[in-house]
Amino acid sequence: ACRDFLELAEIHSRKWHKVLQYEQEQRVRLEETIEQLAKQHNSLERACRGAPTNSQSDKPTQGDILLGIKGENSDEDEDTEYFDAMEDSSFITVITNPKNTRYVSAPAPSWRHCTSLPRKWVSASLVSKNHNKEKGKALQQNKAAYLHINLWSIMKNCIGKELSKIPMPVNFNEPLSMLQRLTEDLEYHELLDKAVKCENSTEQMCFVAAFSVSSYSTTINRIAKPFNPMLGETFELDQMEEMGFRSLCEQVSHHPPAAAHHVFSKNGWTLWQEITISSKFRGKYLSIMPLGAIHLEFQASGNHYIWRKSTSTVHNIIVGKLWIDQTGDIEIINHKTKDKCLLKFTPYSYFSKDYTRKVTGVVTDSKEKAHYVLSGSWDEKMECSKIVQSSHSSPSTEGKQKMVYQTLPARLLWKKYPLPENAENMYFFSSLALILNEPEEGVAPTDSRWRPDQRLMENGQWDEANSEKQRLEEKQRAIRRKRIEAGAQESPEEGKDIDPHVPLWFEKKLDPYTGEEAYVYKGNYWEAKEKQDWSMCPDIF
Repeated sequence: ACRDFLELAEIHSRKWHKVLQYEQEQRVRLEETIEQLAKQHNSLERACRGAPTNSQSDKPTQGDILLGIKGENSDEDEDTEYFDAMEDSSFITVITNPKNTRYVSAPAPSWRHCTSLPRKWVSASLVSKNHNKEKGKALQQNKAAYLHINLWSIMKNCIGKELSKIPMPVNFNEPLSMLQRLTEDLEYHELLDKAVKCENSTEQMCFVAAFSVSSYSTTINRIAKPFNPMLGETFELDQMEEMGFRSLCEQVSHHPPAAAHHVFSKNGWTLWQEITISSKFRGKYLSIMPLGAIHLEFQASGNHYIWRKSTSTVHNIIVGKLWIDQTGDIEIINHKTKDKCLLKFTPYSYFSKDYTRKVTGVVTDSKEKAHYVLSGSWDEKMECSKIVQSSHSSPSTEGKQKMVYQTLPARLLWKKYPLPENAENMYFFSSLALILNEPEEGVAPTDSRWRPDQRLMENGQWDEANSEKQRLEEKQRAIRRKRIEAGAQESPEEGKDIDPHVPLWFEKKLDPYTGEEAYVYKGNYWEAKEKQDWSMCPDIF
């Protein structure tokens, strides 16, 4: 019977291969048609505005730019990456009834109630419904202002360029800085509090993996870009009394833009990272690539986890509604026990039968034995299943084998909190995001809460915000010129860095785990806040 089934499967495999090839050809033709429609759309838009064609005859048209995507200004293979049909997962999961299986040799996970129950931030209770309505009225004006500026008219000249060097009006921003967005990664910090209590490192890895995925849940509807922080800008979030942790970010570099982040929790963990954002416009989509390692250490066990962020892609830049996708793999390594977890973010595909925004992964120990299967989506929830037996499947027609995991029923690790009421009129901010830019006394004068253009934009004063943004950027350039002149006089040697900016709260050190230089927290910020001594802070606003 197995032989007969195998012969039948091979016959059907050839048939489905032809069908897939036909669908791929159809997809290519569909992409070409959409591209032509985008060109026509832009031409009609110019005609409606009454743009003179003769005066622009010597300038590249949108069609020229789009055709140039396949030339020197683009990476064609990168463009193909997001549209190819996705392969199947590298493993198969079979759920086993624990009462009927005889393969269970390891105890079940020690957590019994690992569902993340919805809770509101303590400080968020200060943000009342009336406050939300008032804030929504100001933020609603963004829709009207956004329509008066054509995104494509700005982006068409940025194909293949690093967007951090392109001045953008505040109309495309949300009233938060990149430092505040980085702090939003802590929204589901209680996952790390639960990880502290895990009995073994593979269980702990499951919660760490769920935490790494949860940071992307805020991006599903957040298409507007955050403000690029000024050099030396900081942001603090002190939740030591309410939630048991305090966080500090500082912009340590401007070109390329880089931010250092340090979090200490009295519940037994410390997290630190240096993130450099690299973003390029590829024509059909915008790639946002966070570079840098994220460190997480548990004091009691000494387990030290390191991982890096995945790539974010904003689609429909030319025409249509903007939407965001997360792609790539994240490898989390426990450098003490050598446990690993490989998370795969499946790109969206028109032809995939899987649910969208899918994330899968497997937790293995130092001997590469699989212990848990992780599954879910980066915008909703993550689950884990205990593996009770592993085996290989029969070879496919191409000679490939997949791992087959027999698992216990899945347990919920993390679930996204519902958004606040009226969130669609407040940039789809979460309860945490709503309090991040609230004025707070006692913070450093370099804190993002004091940034004037961001505050004006939040209040709906668009013209004033754009003028203030230009003033701040010119002030930053003037400070940089003085710093370079002073640096050139002190060290006129060729090849030496002539922009000697030194961060105030972080210092560059060699990371013994990655072998890279990175900025780490050197202390004294919270002591300075307690004394209210900010004399060392630069005047950046």
